[in-house]
Amino acid sequence: MNTEPFPELPQDAFAKQDIDNDLLFYAPPRLVTHIDEAAVAALTACYRRMLRPGTRVLDLMSSWVSHLPADHFYNEVVGQGMNADELRANPRLTDWFVQNLNDFPTLPYDDHAFDAALCCVGVQYLQRPHEVFSDVRRVLAPGAPFVVSFSNRCFPTKAVAIWRKLDTAGHAALVKLYLERSGFTGITVDLLADGRSGDPLVALTGYAGKD
Repeated sequence: MNTEPFPELPQDAFAKQDIDNDLLFYAPPRLVTHIDEAAVAALTACYRRMLRPGTRVLDLMSSWVSHLPADHFYNEVVGQGMNADELRANPRLTDWFVQNLNDFPTLPYDDHAFDAALCCVGVQYLQRPHEVFSDVRRVLAPGAPFVVSFSNRCFPTKAVAIWRKLDTAGHAALVKLYLERSGFTGITVDLLADGRSGDPLVALTGYAGKD
């Protein structure tokens, strides 16, 4: 895999143990939550702070839940994921599409189409993070936030090699590197759940700059 935007990473940084097409792995729907209730509540509170009601939201690597606050209305919530049944079951999505970002990192939207983007517990699977994050920046309005959250759970055979080698602090540093190299600014790191009594949850937020 290409590590050119990240020369400090090893050559096999984005290799996976399971090299079969990701769409085959995600073909069976998994209508389960991938973080516990406390972490979900912390993420929902984060979204409540970060996302203005009435905005256009892109929910990357989505599934059957979006963790958006139930009492906030958004003009548009578009979900990208790997399983149609999961996306169809998500009541917050106004539109959705299936796309393997490791094969096709370009999003099917015009420049500045969204006011915010989210990626919950999926960043560990991206083999082309620079291309994906750069295109997310393209489809965001100037100044719009991109909130990337992660825990300590994953499907290890589908997580990239560099992710499997790092701890939580290393994961945060890696995601920060992805955001920086893709042109996001004002990056913040927030520990939403410390993991002492449940799942840890970290969120990094970067802001789309002007082209």
